[in-house]
Parts: sequence; C-alpha cells; structure tokens
Amino acid sequence: MDALNRKPADHSSEHDGDPTTRPTVPPARPESDAGARRAPAATPAGRDADVIVVGAGPTSLLLAGDLAEAGIAVTLLERRDDTTSNLSRALAVHARSLEQLDARGLADELIAGGHRLPGLQVFGDGMLPAGRLHSRFPFVLITPQYEVERLLLRRARQAGVTFRYGAEVQGLTQDADGVTVRFRAAGGGAGEAAGDVGSLRAGYVVGTDGARSSVRAAIGLPFPGKAVVRSVVLADVRLDRAPDSPFAVRAARDAFALVGSFGDGWYRVLGWNRHAQAPDDAPACLDEVREVTRLSFGTDFGMRDARWISRFHSDERQAPAYRVGRVFVAGDAAHVHSPAGGQGMNVGLQDAANLSWKLAAVVRGHSPDRLLDSYQEERHPVGTAVLRSSGALIRLALLRGAPARALRRLGGQLLTRLPSLSRRAIGGVSGIDVAYPAGPGAHRLVGHRAPDLRLAGGGRLYELLRQGRFVLVTPAGEIPQEALREAATDRVVTACWASERRTALLVRPDGYVAWATDATAPGERATALRSALVRWTGAGSDPTDASPTSAPSAPSTSSAPSTSSAPAAARSAGRSARR
Repeated sequence: MDALNRKPADHSSEHDGDPTTRPTVPPARPESDAGARRAPAATPAGRDADVIVVGAGPTSLLLAGDLAEAGIAVTLLERRDDTTSNLSRALAVHARSLEQLDARGLADELIAGGHRLPGLQVFGDGMLPAGRLHSRFPFVLITPQYEVERLLLRRARQAGVTFRYGAEVQGLTQDADGVTVRFRAAGGGAGEAAGDVGSLRAGYVVGTDGARSSVRAAIGLPFPGKAVVRSVVLADVRLDRAPDSPFAVRAARDAFALVGSFGDGWYRVLGWNRHAQAPDDAPACLDEVREVTRLSFGTDFGMRDARWISRFHSDERQAPAYRVGRVFVAGDAAHVHSPAGGQGMNVGLQDAANLSWKLAAVVRGHSPDRLLDSYQEERHPVGTAVLRSSGALIRLALLRGAPARALRRLGGQLLTRLPSLSRRAIGGVSGIDVAYPAGPGAHRLVGHRAPDLRLAGGGRLYELLRQGRFVLVTPAGEIPQEALREAATDRVVTACWASERRTALLVRPDGYVAWATDATAPGERATALRSALVRWTGAGSDPTDASPTSAPSAPSTSSAPSTSSAPAAARSAGRSARR
C-alpha cells in the first residue's frame, strides 16, 4: 500500500496546504527531444483565451502545457500567489505516469532525482512487484510532487501558458459560444488591488482545483460519497534511524503507519490510531505521530524536527459527470479516494493526458465537439475503479481482531506468490492495464495502451509522441503515402516497425491505440487507413459532421447546454448517481 500521495481533504486547490517557499524553477531551456511548439491560432473575438484552466497542480500543468504546445491559447488561474507551495504532497509516481512524462521529454530528468522501488508494498509481507510490468519503467518512483510540478511548470511556461496567480474563482456562466469566469484578485498585479473582481472569457474551462473545487460548485455538479477514515495524521520529519526501505508500511491491531523518504533527509510519515480520533480542526503534534509510528513499527526511528504536521480525513467521492457543457473537471475536482496505492496524483495526470489532445483537436477545428464526450466515457470508469481498489486496501488496513489480521497477512502473501494475481494488481494500480472502450468490431488492440515500441532507425514510439500528434506505425516500406497526402500532415507522424510485424497501428497522442488492422491486401489496408485518418484526425472531414469521432461503447452524458441548462444537467447527473 502506498498512502504517500495524500493531501488534506479539506483544501480547495491542488497546491493547498501549509505555505512554504516555492521550489526554485530553473530558467527555461530548450528541450532537444521535445516537439516544436505549434504557432497559436487567433483567439476568437470576445474571448481572452481558448481554454481557461483553474488550479496549478500536476493535473493542471500537464493539461495546460499540452494545450499550449498544440497552439491553443491557455490562461491558468490559481488562487495562491506564485511564491508559495506545499512541500508535503504526493511521493509516488507510477509506471503509466512515467510513460506520459516520457512522451513529454520529462521522465528521465525526474527519475534521476528519485528512488526506484522494485514494487509496491501492501500490509503484512505482501509486495506487488513492478518488475513484472511490460514498460520502460518497471518500478515505482519515489520523488516529491514538487519535482513533478517543477518540470511541468517549466514546460508550461516555455509553451506560452499565461499564468494568473492570486485569482480566486467566484463563479462562472456558460452559453453556446463560451464560458465567462469571474474571479477575485489577491492584488499585486499591475493596476490591481486586493479584492478586485475580474472576469475572463474562453471557449472552454477545465476545473483542476481540488476536492473543494470552485469550478465544480459553480456548475452545480454534486460530489457524492463519504469519509472512509478519519483523524489521519501526516508529518514531514527528520529521522535518526532510517527504515530498511525508502518506503515502508506496517499495520498493527489498532493502527497503521507508513514512512517514505524524500531523498534529501526528510521523511513523510502518515498514520492512523483507532484510539486517538480527533476532529480535523484539532491540532496534531509530533508526539501523536511518534506514538502511531511506534504502535505500527515498534519504533519511531528517532523522529524529530517536524517541518509540517496536519490532520485530515480521507473521503471516497466522485462527480457523476466530468463534463457539463463547456466545463470539465479533472483530478481531485472529479474524484477523491483513500491514499492507498498512491494513485491520486497519477490518476489526475492520466485525466489531463486524455482530455488535452481532444480539447486541442476541437479548438483547432479538426474534430467535432462530440469527441469531448469521450473524456467522460473513458475516464469516469477509471475513477470508479480507483475508488474501489484504494477503498479495498484501506479497509484491509482497518481490520480488527486476530482472524481478520491473519486474513490480511494471507492476502498479502498470495499477492506476492501468485504471479498472475500480482501482475493484475500492479497493472491496475500502476495504470499500465487501463484500457478504453473500443466499440463493436474493433481490432483487439484498439483502446489499449500502446507500449513503447521499438521503431526502424532505432527510435521509440514515446519519443515520437513528444510531437503531440497521432503516430502511424506500419510495416517497413509500407508507409501509405497516397493516404497520407490526403490527410493533414501536421496531425500525423509516421514510423515503421523495427521488427517484421505486419500490423498497422494508429496511436493517439495520449499513447492509446485508435485503430489497427492485420489486413494484408494493399487496397484493403489503404481504404481502412484512409477511413481511420478521416475519423481520428479530421482530415478531409467537416468538423461539424455528426459522424462519431471516438468509439466508446457507453452513451454520451452531456451536450453543450445553455447557461440556464447547465445546472439542470448537473442535477440530472446527480440524480443518476444516487440511483
């Protein structure tokens, strides 16, 4: 179990927490292996941006950077100023998130400063070995969240994202043509005083502003769920004696705790004591953290010098809809769950990767608006699955009585000793096995994550994905130039297999297979490819065409309502969630 990806549940921004000095962001420098930024298209009259992103955490920064690199005008609003950040945040980065960062030229730099763990420890002696993952990153990376943010922030600034710090969202209205966001300024900007109310207008808004999302509240979107565990203490401390592992977790009769290393002499400690329950607003002290650590590990490792201590409760909540008209929610604004499995930040990064290329395609006029509905259809089931898996792990930690604890130990041993079971478990937690609906009659690979294929000439698939385009992979010598001439070449990059494989693949910008064929007849392959390119890249099609652009099996959940119908759509989604 990895409960290190956790922040206080009662904060409203992905960066909320005890204000400390923001880590220094190095000067922008060119990335030799990243795709060139596309020239931005003109923003329609009456709009300040194409997309407004609210929040400045990892989900926000990846999304905003993707959009800006695609030539989309992006403004990011964050209620904090630009000198404060929360050092006590997530620590675990899973394999699928590392793959997404690799597709943006950032993974190797992040890995260089972190700890690689061979697997994910669960309560008892259980271990989910990440070495069984078919990925370039068969490990769990332990590194502070602020390092992830530092790299994504640098990339977003290089790409041209406009940042508005000290801007607290007060509400929004949307209509058929766009969204107007109202915000209150903290002051400090040119001609701006604290408390001033301003507004910005954009074509779309994405709320990535945490569990108490102002964006989600503004569109009347419910957030049903409940608290799973209360009075969890969290601290960043120094230790006189290091644990055996840079990440360790233990559960006792009435307590559990985990200890993780930041790699710089500081440690994250999280714990829960059944007999020391207090309200969230009750102050936590170092002695309380020492006690729960001793109960769980038999020692407090010489704990001292706490730089941050907090108390929180862990909720399981999920918005019934991730889209209402022109407004989207992602990350903790869309779903929160127990810290078990360390999936919080990682799931948010995957939300952003799924949504960013779709928004870019629609804003640039390459695809119809309906493509945006597939964000809900693909990501909402993933959020539900994470709530279930993390909930099961945390409930194992809360088991009482000798028989229950024996069952927990047995479960951990089975996960470790049964390869098929452990591979399935780590595949789900890491995100490697996440797949999206493919639709009837689709090739068996469609909807699945594309691994980092070796390509002719020595390259890799995820290096090509750094261009933010679709990647067409064909057998050697069979790149269909005629079909590609009919397509928009700025939307597709081509490559050939390094092996003798004959399958042709069209890989989406987020690394999932959009289309594939094993057909061998040249005419049949060319016809199928031409249809796939029109469908997915929009080449040669009318973006207002009603034909489907995505291939989900679930029904669409939202269309673009008027200002007055958006809250009604949210209420309807809430009723559906309660049924």
